[in-house]
Amino acid sequence: MNQLPQDKKIILFDGVCNYCNDKVTFIIKNDSKDVFRFVALQSETGQKIITYLGIDKTLDSIILYEPGYAYFIKSEAVFRIIKHLSSSVKLLLLFNFIPTSIKNLLYDFIAKNRYKWYGKNEQCMIPSEDITGKFIA
Repeated sequence: MNQLPQDKKIILFDGVCNYCNDKVTFIIKNDSKDVFRFVALQSETGQKIITYLGIDKTLDSIILYEPGYAYFIKSEAVFRIIKHLSSSVKLLLLFNFIPTSIKNLLYDFIAKNRYKWYGKNEQCMIPSEDITGKFIA
């Protein structure tokens, strides 16, 4: 995975999910320190990263990959992302005391219903010109 920026945290997300795309836009708006880059799980690069990390391709989760360090899934990925966002968003860290197993139950419930509640697109999100640099092809 040499072509990935080693100084950025990589977020792999469901590129056809409207809810997920909204959250990516939210993260970009609140990533004032330019910490993150994004890759759709469905993309060729996303699939290569999943294979490289040895992750089950049927995993239905956001993945936070920190090149050279580790990767995180589900609620653990969400809370690690929040730590790097603007200060007002960090208030959500107050919920990090909840055991991971319970946070993941809530995460799985939302993940299971996200298409029903928010819909999905036929193809992966195409970023606007002003945020194209945040995405890895």
